Order: sequence, then structure tokens, then C-alpha cells
Amino acid sequence: MAGETTVERTWRLMLAGDPTVRRGDPAVMAAAYAEPRLRALFPFPSHGCLTFHRNSQFPWSNDLPFIAGSTSCSVYGPSYSSVLGEGLTPREAAALVVANLPSDCGPAYEGPWPPPDSHPA
Repeated sequence: MAGETTVERTWRLMLAGDPTVRRGDPAVMAAAYAEPRLRALFPFPSHGCLTFHRNSQFPWSNDLPFIAGSTSCSVYGPSYSSVLGEGLTPREAAALVVANLPSDCGPAYEGPWPPPDSHPA
């Protein structure tokens, strides 16, 4: 759709089950999409997990908590650094990810990680 960001288009196609994008567990994706802060991040389902990124192109930020599982979910810190919760519903897992996002975690930007303005001049 005209005017869509990469993040918006990716969420839309994932939720529609479009075969041209990665797909994950529908309940987990719907629960994550229902959270405005997660909906603003780039979603990346892979190997039974739904990760979220601050940017829309590889290499990914990989510095945010994520959801693993489907009907019984776990939430992990970045790169499996910690277990934040286990045995959660998809909605509980999405809420726990939001509760553990860094305060400076705004909408994902277009492009690879790290952000262009993070390089010293």
C-alpha cells in the first residue's frame, strides 16, 4: 500500500499469512501487533521465536527482548541473556516484552544496524 513503511508492510503481510514474508505463530504475532510499541518495531519470526528490531534491514539490532514458543511462551532478554518469563500466554508474553523495552526504544528506522547517526564524525 502506498505510503507504508517497511515495518507496516511487514506486519500487514505477516498477519495476512502472505507467503512472500516470514511467518510465525499467528497468535503470537497477533498479540505482539496489539501492543503499539511492538507494532512500531520490525518483527522477525524465526525458529519458533518472534524477535523485534529497531531497524528494518540486516544486520538487525538484536538488542531487545523477544518471545519464544506459541501457546506456552517464554520471554528472553536480548540474545538469550536472561529468562524474563515462562509459561505465558501470547498476550502475557507480548506485554512482558513491552515492559522490558528500553525507554529509548522508539519506532524502527529504515536501514541496517547501527543507526547512521551513531557513527562518530
